[in-house]
Amino acid sequence: MAVPVLLVAGFLGAGKTTVVNHLLAHAEGRRIAAVVNDFGAINIDAELIMGAADGVLSLSNGCICCTLEGDLLRTLAGLLRRDPRPDVIVIETSGVADPADVVRNLMDPVIFREAPLETVLCVVDATMPVAMLDDALLRSQVRAADIIALSKVDLADPAAYVQLRDAVRAMRPAAVLVDAVNGEVPAAVLFSPDVDRAPAPREPGPRRPAAERFETMSWSSDKPVSLPRLQQAIGRLAPRLARAKGLFETAEQPGRLMVFQLAGGRATLAAGGTRTEWAPRTRIVFVAEIGVLSREEVNAIMEGCTEIGTA
Repeated sequence: MAVPVLLVAGFLGAGKTTVVNHLLAHAEGRRIAAVVNDFGAINIDAELIMGAADGVLSLSNGCICCTLEGDLLRTLAGLLRRDPRPDVIVIETSGVADPADVVRNLMDPVIFREAPLETVLCVVDATMPVAMLDDALLRSQVRAADIIALSKVDLADPAAYVQLRDAVRAMRPAAVLVDAVNGEVPAAVLFSPDVDRAPAPREPGPRRPAAERFETMSWSSDKPVSLPRLQQAIGRLAPRLARAKGLFETAEQPGRLMVFQLAGGRATLAAGGTRTEWAPRTRIVFVAEIGVLSREEVNAIMEGCTEIGTA
C-alpha cells in the first residue's frame, strides 16, 4: 500500500518544527516518519526516545525521525524499505526552500507510486507584518499550499492578524486556513480519511532560477558557556539574524543541555535533557542574509561566552 506524504513548508522561524513536534507527540496510533533537517529542534520527551542509529531516531509510540542528508528520494526509498512501513511520511523543508522544487522531486514516477504527495502545508507566522507577503519566496510557499496554518496567533495583534489572514486568503483562495496555536493542526484536515483514494500528481509550478539569499554559520565548543555572556552575545547578533537554534551546556547547570531558539525576533530557552559524551558542549547554528555577518565576527562574539565569570 502506498504511503502518503505530507510536505511542511514555511519561512524561517514560522513554526514548522513546532507543527511536526505536535504531530509526533499526538500520532494517535499512526506510524509517522518525519524527515527533518536535524534532530536538534525535535522536542520529544526523553521517555519517548528508544534509540538513535544510522541517522534515525526511534520513538516508543511507533514514530521515527530521520535527518534529511543528501538526496531526498534516496531518503524516502530507505523509509519505504522499513518493516513495518510508516503510515505517513512528513517532510519538513528548510525555511529557505521553495516548495515547488521539492514537489518537482516528489513527482518522480517511481517515488510517487509508492509515496504519493497528498498534502502541502504552509506554516505562516501570524505576528509578521503583512508587508512580508511581498517576499517572493514566502509568496511561493503560500501559493503551493493546500492548507495554511497560521502560527503564533496568540501572540499577534488582533487587528493586524485579521489583516494578515485576509491577505493570505486573497493570495491563495483555494487553501484551507487554520489557526495553529502551539503547532496544533487538526489531523482531520492533514490526513485523508479515504485510505483507498490515491492523490493525483500535481503541477509543481515554473522552475525559478535559484538565488542564494541566506547563509548558515555554525559555532561549537567543548567548553560550557556562561548564560549571561551568551545572552549578551545573542543580543548583539540578533538584529542581523533571520534564525538561530542550538543546544548548549551552561557553567551554571553543568551536565544539562539547554535548547535555544531565535525566530521572528523572539528568543526562547528550554530544558534539553542530558548531553551525550561524544557531542560538543555547545553547538549553535546561525542563519543570516548573505554578507550581513562574517564567520570571523560570529566566532569572535561567541568565543567570549566560554570565558566564565561575571558578564
